[in-house]
Amino acid sequence: MRTRFNASSGVAAGAVVGLVVALTVIGSSGQAARTPRTADGRPNLNGIWQVMNSANWDLLAHTVRPAVAQLGVYEDQLVPAAPVLALGSVGGVPAGPGVVEGNEIPYKPEAAARKKENADHWLDRDPEVRCYMPGIPRAMYMPYPVQVTQGTGRIQMVFAYANASRTIYLGEAPAPPADKWMGHSVGRWEGDTLVVDVSDFNDRTWFSRSGDFHSDALHVVERFTPITPDALRYEVTIEDPNVFTRPWKMNMVLYRHLEENATLMDYRCLELVEETFLGHVRRNQLVKRWEGDSIVLDVTRRVPAGDKRYER
Repeated sequence: MRTRFNASSGVAAGAVVGLVVALTVIGSSGQAARTPRTADGRPNLNGIWQVMNSANWDLLAHTVRPAVAQLGVYEDQLVPAAPVLALGSVGGVPAGPGVVEGNEIPYKPEAAARKKENADHWLDRDPEVRCYMPGIPRAMYMPYPVQVTQGTGRIQMVFAYANASRTIYLGEAPAPPADKWMGHSVGRWEGDTLVVDVSDFNDRTWFSRSGDFHSDALHVVERFTPITPDALRYEVTIEDPNVFTRPWKMNMVLYRHLEENATLMDYRCLELVEETFLGHVRRNQLVKRWEGDSIVLDVTRRVPAGDKRYER
């Protein structure tokens, strides 16, 4: 088949291209116009937000695996280890495409060894298991919602998990707090993007259940950018010269809850880990044995290493 070109077809083709360009421009400007605004013209971030990914389990691309694993019958085949065996599929890690730019976290060699050790002992070491404050940025991508209340001088974020909260100061900010679990957040607007500089951390929070950690030299820069009226692009730059060879980035999307009855419900997890914290000091142990239809679990508590107060 031969294609003919003439002036009229050229004009038609040009008109189509022009229409596509025009629609693209109108679409992008229309999107900006549809972004909810506060009285001072800033994007309105008020509401309840939540990610839809598996970053809290693992920041890098990963397949399905047991949360605590051991080698199975076949070489390199992981199966659930005793701590999660009774949970079956509930004790697994869902697959995820990863949120880290380049799918690499640039650990220093000694830090990479510690990260692997953390992952191997995740159930004993992850601060999330013990209901500690999750830190930033982890609080933003845990599988629980966050409520944002926006003002002109500050933005307050309250997290369902562990009653955690943070204040983002816009403009003049007070000195960093003594409790540094959530860091110290100072923000500014760059157009429609909220940029937040977070510093003054302790070294006790993790980035994920896979053992990703940091030191007290952690420095985080977050960028919140509206991409639709109910979705925010969340970009994070991580810098910690004690742990990483260079800064690295991750990005994901936060979605606004649109249910009519959307409400932030507290996940007061401290009650759930009381036995983890203090169970070893009970004279008569509550947790010793569990029997199901297909499995029997015997639990032996271990006194915290080096703690002679509770040895009997």
